[in-house]
Parts: sequence; structure tokens; C-alpha cells
Amino acid sequence: MAAPHGNRRFAPALTALLLSASMSLGPVLTEIAWAQEAARPVFADGQAQIVEAFSNPDDWIREELWVEAPFDSDADGVPDRLHVSVVRQLQTKTEGLQVPVVYGSSPYYSGTSGPRQYLWDVRQELGDDPPFREYSPPVEQRLQPGISQGFVTDWVPRGFAVVHSEAPGTGLSLGCPTVGGPAESLAPKAVIDWLNGRAKGYTTRAGDVEIAADWSTGKVGMTGTSYNGTIPVAAATTGVEGLEAIIPVAPNNSYFRYYRENGLVRHPGGWLGEDIDFLYDFINSGDPERRPDCNRMIRDGEMRAFQDRATGDYNDFWASRDLLQDVDGIRAATLVAHAFNDWNVKPEHSVLVIEALKRNGVPYQAYFHQGGHGGPPPMELMNRWFTRYLYDVDNGVENDPKGWIVREGDDRLEPTPYPDYPHPDASPVTLFPSAGGTQQGGLAMARGEAQGTETLVDNFSFDSKALAQAEWTEHRLLYATPELAAPVHLSGWARVTLRLASNKPAANLSVYLVSLPWVEGRRARGGLITRGWADPQNHAALTGGAPLNHVEQTDSRSLTPGEFYDISFSLQPDDQVIAAGQRIGLMIMSSDKDFTLHPDPGTELTIDLEGTSIELPIVGGIDSLAAAPAR
Repeated sequence: MAAPHGNRRFAPALTALLLSASMSLGPVLTEIAWAQEAARPVFADGQAQIVEAFSNPDDWIREELWVEAPFDSDADGVPDRLHVSVVRQLQTKTEGLQVPVVYGSSPYYSGTSGPRQYLWDVRQELGDDPPFREYSPPVEQRLQPGISQGFVTDWVPRGFAVVHSEAPGTGLSLGCPTVGGPAESLAPKAVIDWLNGRAKGYTTRAGDVEIAADWSTGKVGMTGTSYNGTIPVAAATTGVEGLEAIIPVAPNNSYFRYYRENGLVRHPGGWLGEDIDFLYDFINSGDPERRPDCNRMIRDGEMRAFQDRATGDYNDFWASRDLLQDVDGIRAATLVAHAFNDWNVKPEHSVLVIEALKRNGVPYQAYFHQGGHGGPPPMELMNRWFTRYLYDVDNGVENDPKGWIVREGDDRLEPTPYPDYPHPDASPVTLFPSAGGTQQGGLAMARGEAQGTETLVDNFSFDSKALAQAEWTEHRLLYATPELAAPVHLSGWARVTLRLASNKPAANLSVYLVSLPWVEGRRARGGLITRGWADPQNHAALTGGAPLNHVEQTDSRSLTPGEFYDISFSLQPDDQVIAAGQRIGLMIMSSDKDFTLHPDPGTELTIDLEGTSIELPIVGGIDSLAAAPAR
């Protein structure tokens, strides 16, 4: 295999002749000799630099091919083939240059469907079978040369080839879309195997003329956002040789966590009523002639039978789409990127991967910002990552800070470095509520005596902001600290413990951590800190506070009206500095207008305050919070 920088084009005799002639012709032939030297990657400050010889798009070699996969997702008796595109430098053909690969894969490249009128109707009683959902209209294929132009202008001039592939059952890839099924892990593995000479590629979708990646060093890095960020994690869980680094941005690493929450039917932010069968329709852009069979097997068969919108329980269907069960297989160096206010793919998806990488000694970094869904790390972080692990340049990235957090109000591309995430100096501080929650009860480090019980009445009509801003309402309970005299830095998982009773056999439960007063606007400091949801019917599993092993969430048990149950669960992980003058508030409600099912109003939840608390991950611990006394 040629060295990454390639070989000289000239035979030794010709090179000697040029050098000899330069003694008489002076700088003219010397310049000619340098001009004829083989182009190669250039590195400075630990990063791959743009090379002029790699930068002319008209010179790039563009190829399309099909890689044979080790599965037959559409059950037609023939292994699926995956549509792949390559963009690489001319020098990989003319000078024997071999380069590593930046690789992206997606089910979105050839179009999507799914108008929102085809989402599930969330107006239903808890535990009932849902009303029928009308299926979305078929996706109209929007094919484009080269599949996608993403990443090309960033990475090809820096000495990386760029590869794209369409997920099974989408675009010109064969098979069926499975939405997180095993095929979505094995498909990118097959492409990486092809880049390493271990799988077959063909020049046409059904032909037998093979094509090899003899220009590839075999080292691959993957990246992408949302679904496109999930696929790098899926590939990495297989442990495929050659996948050296991944940069997943807002990856959905568990479809159960995406569509359920502690056993509760819960929808991704902005997509109230979405479930996995809707996403199937949304991405089903594959061969129109194969779609009826795929619909019959996947959407109308497996999904209709097992997605279970009645109980929200975990089962084998969800387990087969849960990468968090397989994260111990990851060996690729991982730079995770996510947003703490991403309520589409919640931040726990990335934080749980980080925890697994720490356990297993896999190189990692974490980049978080305070915005919403998506947002990759700064180019410098990504470049250093791929340069280190795809070109083996010893740039010391493994010794860089592990945590990069964009502070409140800062530019998204200017993160603050920290030793790790969560902050190593964060420790749990427990706060206890005191009576008065229909207006605003207290929240303090000492539990008051004989606080009794308080009751809220469910009504999905009011959103969380309206409830937090209400001076008095029976539709939520709110407990807040005194005003903070100094900023308080939260970093990690907050955990809530509740003793509650319901007057009905089933109820939604939504818990918010807020900064008060909740005032929106560019200069405002208040609002949402973090939140979480749970199904009280899963009370037998909701006991430890830590993020659950979903295998335990397999048995919803109807609540006995009036009986109290103790439950404990984590809110979404966060890193936020709460400004001096604010109050930290615990808000408890039932249905969440923007996320949960909408049963008829009137369910009553009674909270026993003496069995209720919130544990906050505070940098500096109890001493830090104690430095912010009441005023």
C-alpha cells in the first residue's frame, strides 16, 4: 500500500537529469522539478490544510457504484445492494495517492414525505388503542448525481476522499427501510468493508462488473446530523475494522428513547403525534415496485404489531432498534456533538454514549451548545479529530479538554473548554419542596415538617410556559428556591423523586426544572432548564433515579386510585449557569401539551411533599448553592 502522501511521478534517472540540468539553467528547472512533485496532504497546527492541487472541482474523480450487503431486508432472495458515491482527488488516479475517507450515510438523500396531517391523533385516553392513522402519501424520488454534495468542499481539498451511501430501501439502494433495524448498522459496515477490500462493489445495481477502492488507505471517519448522525454510531457498534473515528451530531441512539420516556408515550419536539411508522413513511424513497412488499413486512406487519402506543412498554421490537444496548462494541474515537435544548433528539442520547466510552477507555470528546436540534462542532475540532485518527498525525488531540460547552449567550462556534462532561466538580445537592404549589411553594436544602399533600388537575390545554408563568393555577404544582445571590452552575443529570397518587388507573407525568421568572426575549435569563416525563404505571421500574435499563420497562401496572407510589427518574442531562437573581423551580404537571398524549382533562395527581425531592448536579456542590442565600 502506498504511503498516504503518494509517490513521485518521475523515474530516478529523469529526476537525476533534472537536478543536473538545474546547475546550468538555474532556478528555472528547479522550479519545474518542484512543480512536478507529487501532490500530498499538508498539516499545520495539528490540522489538515487546504492543498491547491486538490482544490479544483473540475479535476475531482466522481464515481457511483453499488456495494453488496450481507443481508436481504426485502426478502427477495438476493442480497441487498447499497448505492454509493465517491469524490476523490485526481492524484489518486494519476499519482498513486491513497487517502482516508470522510463518509456520510442517510435515508434522506432521495426525498421524504410525511405531511403533518398524517401524524397520529394524540387525543386519546391513556391505555386505549389509538385511533387509526392514515398513511402518508408515497415519497416521490428526487435523485441527484453523486447522491449528495455534503462534506465535499470541506474535506476533498484537505486530502480526504468523500463517500456517501443511501440507507437500505431509500433512493437507489435496494432493500427495505427498517428505521433503526440491524440492516442500518450492517449497511455502513459493508461500505467500510468495501473501502478495505473485504466486500464487493459493482458498477451497476444488478450487474457483475466489480469496482475496487484501491485508492483508499482503509481508514474511515463518519459524521452527520440527526438520522445521519445515528448511522455513524450504528456502524461503530459493529466494531468494523477501518472505522477509526466518528463525529455524530444529535444522533438518535435508541428509538425507544426517541418515541417513549420512562414507559410513557412521548413525541419528539415539534412533531406531536410522530411515531416510528410515520418515520418509515417519511423516508420510504426506494424502488416504487418494491414498496408494497416492504410496507407489508415492515410498516403494516412488524411496526403495527409491536410499536405499542397503548402501554409504551419496551419489547423485542424496540430492543432491535436500541443502539445503547450495543455501545460497548464501539472502538472508533468519538467526538459527540449535541444541544442541551434539543427536544427532538434529547441530549441523553449522546450523554449515555459518552458514559459508555468512558467505561471502555475509548477516546472521546463532547461538544454541547445551548441551542436546538443539530449544530456540528467548530471545524477546528472536527479537523483535529479526523487528522489525528485518519492520518495518524500526532497532534495531541487525545490530551485536549474532554468537554467543550458553549456558554449562554456565546457564539455557537466559540465553546468554553472543560476537563470533562459532566463537570468533574459537580456533585448532587438535594432540595425539598414546601407547601404552596398552586401558587409558588418553597424549595430548600432542608425538609420542612408536616408539609402534607397537594393536588393538581390535568388539563393538556395549557403549555408549560403558561403554567410556569401563572400566578395561581390548579393545573400544576410549582416550588422554587429563594433568589440566587450568586450564579449556580448545573452540570449533569438532575433526578426527581416523587410520592404520588392518581384518581385514575393511568396518568401522564411531566416534570420541569425552570429558572424563574420565566421571561422570554433576547436579554431574558429565565425559562426552561431541563425536563423529563414518566409513566406512573411503570412505578415498579422507576426506583433508582438513574437512566433506566429499558429491559426493566416491560410491564405497565394499572394504578390503584388513591394509592401512593414512590417513583424516581432522571430529567434530561444539562449544563447551564443559572444567573444571580433567578430562582430555580421544580414544576410538576400531568399531560404536556407539546409532547404527550392528550386524555380528557380532569385526572387528579396528588403529591406527598414529604416523599418528594429534586437532586441537582451543582458544580461546587452544596457549598456553591449555600453561597447563594435568600435575599
